[in-house]
This record gives sequence, structure tokens and C-alpha cells, in this order.
Amino acid sequence: MTAPTKPSPDSTGDALSGSPVEDDSLHSPVIDWFDENARDLPWRRPEAGPWGVMVSEFMLQQTPVNRVLPVYEQWLSRWPRPADLAKEAPGEAVRAWGRLGYPRRALRLHGAAVAIAERHGGDVPTEHAQLLALPGIGEYTAAAVASFAYGQRHAVLDTNVRRVLARAVTGVQYPPNATTAAERKLARALLPDDERTASRWAAASMELGALVCTAKNESCHRCPIAAQCAWRLAGKPEHDGPPRRGQTYAGTDRQVRGKLLAVLRDAHTPVPQAALDRVWHEPVQRARALDGLVSDGLVEPLPGGMYRLPLS
Repeated sequence: MTAPTKPSPDSTGDALSGSPVEDDSLHSPVIDWFDENARDLPWRRPEAGPWGVMVSEFMLQQTPVNRVLPVYEQWLSRWPRPADLAKEAPGEAVRAWGRLGYPRRALRLHGAAVAIAERHGGDVPTEHAQLLALPGIGEYTAAAVASFAYGQRHAVLDTNVRRVLARAVTGVQYPPNATTAAERKLARALLPDDERTASRWAAASMELGALVCTAKNESCHRCPIAAQCAWRLAGKPEHDGPPRRGQTYAGTDRQVRGKLLAVLRDAHTPVPQAALDRVWHEPVQRARALDGLVSDGLVEPLPGGMYRLPLS
């Protein structure tokens, strides 16, 4: 851990065998830092429950905390249990999603709520395999809910955690664009054996990446593991892998889709084509964006050139 040498992806697990990681030099400082510095977020409070944790995990994907907070509070006030959301039309989930972006997440969360109501008596299941079997839930979300809601031992690999591990252990500035098998192997090798400690480590390493080991302008002077960070000890070499993907929005189909959905969210009756045509000047891109929304199940076309949010 203290050497700046970059391990090869295939040897990561072997390189950790007998390393200082095993005697808690990584876990304890990060967890202690988390205990002192963790943000007071509503989904971390006991009253949030497993459903509150699940809702937050859907909303926080690719969306910053400050944008999620007001929508999260409104969502849980309206739908405090999965069964409450399951009774509503999926279009209401899209409407309540507001401007969080990537609105297919709202449909997936609604689908998960329906499945929870039908298969699990309205309670978010406790087992990782049961969570993974819910519609719209992948490996990350299943692991996050199992860990954060139920205190279980799982490798929770979001962008922040991947960046912390890339720097502290692997010695590179950024992780690959997509999660690799080597990263999963490393995360599993680093998991504390004790379930409670493992779940705290998952939350703490995520918070460290969000607040200190950030993508830009990292605050190494505030990092509890700076003294053993392989990337810092190597002199912080610049990223030499594939270009990191940037997110563009202005002028893209995503922007057009957002404008079309905004009209439909604000309307409680079907909307004519003419009202949608006014939101974007370029007809080919506008039509492509609308067709995409229909194909994704976010918009329901009706006879006579009318459109609405989906009812089923």
C-alpha cells in the first residue's frame, strides 16, 4: 500500500495479500474520518428506512446531491412506501421526477415499486439476489441498498469509490471509463470481514470521494489516507489512459427530450403535437427526440396527434 508502484490489473488481488490493508491501515482512518465529517443527508437517517435508501440510490445516479434533495423529500412525502408509488400510473413518477434528468430512472423505480408490492408484501427485500431480481436494479444499486439499508457486506462501486481506489491503491489518477473486472476484484479484496465495518467502509469511501478525493481539485491535505496513497506518493502522475468522457447537454437530443417532457409534466391533460413543436426549432431533431421518448415508454401517443405521460 505504501509503495507507489502500480500493480497490474491481473495481480491486484495477489498484491493485496499480506499488505497493510489487511491490518486496517486503510479502513480505520477513512471510517473515523467519515464519523467526523459525513454529511447529514436524509437517506442516512434511521427513519429513511430501506425504501428511502433505494429512492436515493436511483436519484443520485449521475445527479448531484443538491439537486436530489428537494425532489427526494417531496417523493417520500407523497410515496412513503413502495406500495404507495405502485398504485400510481408510471407517468406520475415521471412527473414527480421533475428536472433530475435521465427520467427513465423514474420508470425503473416505479417498476421496482410494483414488483416489491407484488412479490415482497410491500417491503424492500433484504437479500442481494432478491434486490438484483427487481426490474431496473443492477449490481451497483443492489449492493448499495443491501449495504446502506441492511448493513450487509458488499462491494459498492460508484464513481467516487472507484476514484478513491484507483488513486490510493492502484496509483492512477482516474479509474477506467467503465467498471472493470479488476476493479471489482480489488473492491472485494479490500472489504472488511465484519459486516458492519464493511457497510461503514462502503459509505465512508464513497463520501471521501465525494468531498475530498474529487475528480478535480482534490484536497489531499484533508485526506485521512494521504500518507499511504499510491498516486500521491508517485507524484500524482497525470491520467494517461483513454480520454475521460465529458457530459454535454446544450443542443443535444437530451436537451430536446427534457424540453418535451417539461411540457407534458406541466399538463394534466393530453397535449397536442403543436404544443410540443413550439419547444424546439429543428423539426428533425425534435421528431427524433419525441420518437425516443415514446420508444422508452416515457411518453404515450394518442389518436389525433395528442401525447401524455404514460398511464400503464
